[in-house]
Amino acid sequence: MTVTAEPLARGAVSPAAVEGAVGRAERWIWSMQAPGRTKGIFRFSAQHDPMAWPGVLLPGTYNALCCLALTGGVDGLDADARRLLGVFLRGFQRDDGVFRITGMHDEDVHKNGDQAETWRYIDFHVTNYTLGALEAIDALDPLRLDFVRPYLDSETLDGWLASRDMGEPWQEGNSVVNLASFLLLLRDHGAAAEAGAAGAALERMLDWHDATQDPATGFWVDGASTDEARLHAMAGATHNLHLYYRLGRPVPRARVMTDYCLSLDPAASTACLDVDPVDILAALTRFDDYRRADIEGWLARKLEAVLARQNEDGGFGDATDGTLRLDGWVRGYAEPQGISNTFATWFRVLTIAHIARLLWPDWRRWGFRRMVGIGYAPE
Repeated sequence: MTVTAEPLARGAVSPAAVEGAVGRAERWIWSMQAPGRTKGIFRFSAQHDPMAWPGVLLPGTYNALCCLALTGGVDGLDADARRLLGVFLRGFQRDDGVFRITGMHDEDVHKNGDQAETWRYIDFHVTNYTLGALEAIDALDPLRLDFVRPYLDSETLDGWLASRDMGEPWQEGNSVVNLASFLLLLRDHGAAAEAGAAGAALERMLDWHDATQDPATGFWVDGASTDEARLHAMAGATHNLHLYYRLGRPVPRARVMTDYCLSLDPAASTACLDVDPVDILAALTRFDDYRRADIEGWLARKLEAVLARQNEDGGFGDATDGTLRLDGWVRGYAEPQGISNTFATWFRVLTIAHIARLLWPDWRRWGFRRMVGIGYAPE
């Protein structure tokens, strides 16, 4: 971690407040170290019993490692710990390269009643985050992506894109960016012919985005007639936009998206709905100074609200009430909302990092993910 002389505070927030919150979050994450396990294997929360739910050590660990990589805390893992962590994470990998949480079964997962699509959605999600954690500890090799290769065929890819249910733009934004993350790995690390095909597939995905963007909102959605629908479209677009940033293509209708994000209340919401508009606003300012002062003021208020959500133990919760379930696992692991967990702590610290990098660009080094998807930020 590199920290320079502290810059001026912005309103009610300051770099000192950010650094204090980040330090407390790091200490909470390390307190989740799974007893008797290799250093860097983490419980999901204080409520998580690894004996009863060993599979939940996977999201507990990949969320925690991505958060520590962001803050610089992963630097404390030596080569031996990283090797053993790589072995642990790959223990969840299937023959085709997909990572899956142990204990998830057909009867426990659900997405619109389509079981094959359910597993594709969950598998893409878990695999993206696990590969991100492996990348954070320099343990991507050996890279097994057999499940991605069918999408190198243009007809298969076009058919998959055409079958996206854009009435569910939040879920589909996740699916699209996850597939793109795997294609980027093939493009950057695959054999020459495969890398070229992956690059062509990525350009094809962006062409599909250009053709299907909603001109009224700037998002990718089939209908946004209600406030909730437009909010979900924004959340999905957070992910879609990563393809534009990473591939260097200008973002169409960026100012329409900026206007919408600035219309939202900067009060704290869920961990996902806090990071999404922040990700969009912070990224788009790197390409355009449109409404820069408004963006900085909005983000400073959002930062103050998120910092106020930090729990006494140093971690962050997601929502303030209800039950938290892992993505897509409707009858599996669950715990009360509000308590600190590694997912919400990573997403909240990520929100803080996006804002801090914009408000104080030369103050601190942040380790954003190199893979597109949550945790990624354009240079």
